[in-house]
Amino acid sequence: MDKQTTRLYTMSFGSVYPLYIAKAERKQRTKAEVDAIITWLTGYTNEQIQQEVKKETDFKTFFTKAPYMNPSRRLITGVVCGVRVEEIEDPIVQEIRYLDKLVDELAKGKAIDKILRK
Repeated sequence: MDKQTTRLYTMSFGSVYPLYIAKAERKQRTKAEVDAIITWLTGYTNEQIQQEVKKETDFKTFFTKAPYMNPSRRLITGVVCGVRVEEIEDPIVQEIRYLDKLVDELAKGKAIDKILRK
């Protein structure tokens, strides 16, 4: 496993969560919309998301213990950090980048129904 992958795995979800919210709010989107994206992707409830933030759960654990990974997440395509999300081979890194991509779409003004692939 390379250094970047190790860093992503061990990064605290709780340290990145406020950054997702701040990114959305800078573009007049809401914490509720960020939470809706996380819930759609992972199956965590809003309460469970807050528990994971408080526990400072790392990203690897956050995704491996997710209640329900939405099968429609495979419809997420595009580039995050210079890499096409659909081509990422490491499954956990791909899940992290899916979430990044969804938050990016929210911040760019995309309608929530389209973000959630409805």
